Amino acid sequence: MIERPDVDALMAGPLGNWLSEQALAREAARAQTNNRRFIVVLVLGVLAVFALILFRLQFGPVLAGAFVLGGLGWAWAEGPKRKAIKAVKIGINHAIADALGMKYSHDCDAGMPFELAKACRLVPNHDRAKFEDLWSGHFGEIPFTLHEAHLEERRGSGKNRRWVTVFRGLIMDVGYTRAFHGTTLLVRDNFFRKIWGSRKDRIEVAGLTMDYAAMVHPDFEDIYDIYTSDQAEARYLIDPLYVEQLIALERSYEGQDAATIFHQGHLVIALKSPNLFESGSIDAGDDRARMMRTIDQFENLARLAIMVNTRNAPQN
Repeated sequence: MIERPDVDALMAGPLGNWLSEQALAREAARAQTNNRRFIVVLVLGVLAVFALILFRLQFGPVLAGAFVLGGLGWAWAEGPKRKAIKAVKIGINHAIADALGMKYSHDCDAGMPFELAKACRLVPNHDRAKFEDLWSGHFGEIPFTLHEAHLEERRGSGKNRRWVTVFRGLIMDVGYTRAFHGTTLLVRDNFFRKIWGSRKDRIEVAGLTMDYAAMVHPDFEDIYDIYTSDQAEARYLIDPLYVEQLIALERSYEGQDAATIFHQGHLVIALKSPNLFESGSIDAGDDRARMMRTIDQFENLARLAIMVNTRNAPQN
């Protein structure tokens, strides 16, 4: 297991000094946001009066216009606060990454793990994607990368066209220290369905043909399905302990629909979840609790990475 960073030591060092300096910046951002909110409310009120009294517009169109302008104005008003929170989040996450012997970058692009998950249809079709919070390094000898993905699809037409979130969560890649030669998917029950709703017995994804494999333990057959190009290997890779650990990971991240891929020495996990590693806050008093939560999240990830690498997997 990785050595857990000492929050007290981090707060007593350069990070604590930097956060003290950021306290003033956060208060200034809060004040600027409040001022902008007041301006937005004032301008909307004046415009509504002109529209209703001077131009004699109907209440419905005025209300609709105020809703649209109010949304734009609110986004503008929240700008200073969002900027301050992002700065604190990046500073704290960099400090945690350093303590873990890892690297952190707030902005990133899609990498191999996401492209593999996409090729295996574990993430939905989308029209635009945003990636952030890239963590990379090692848990002991185990290579590890993780980032968050926000995928959106354009729906509707005309005035009703809008962006709809179809996936928000993490994409994690854990290097597997023992050889495996096939490709195995673990997905939610009936994830791959026939037209009339029953589970598919064979799938073709990422240029591969994979067959359904019965779960090693019948208690999990109503939770997950396995598809694999190597039936014997799949039974080594996916055992009850692994499934239990994956369910625990879902719960710890308030996530759902975890799916995993064993492919060419990599274990890739896609998990729908709320924003993770949000260690920044406009309130300085929240810093310690948010740091603790981020560190806890990494402990859960490390536990899964180490567990899958210490089981009795097939050898060369």
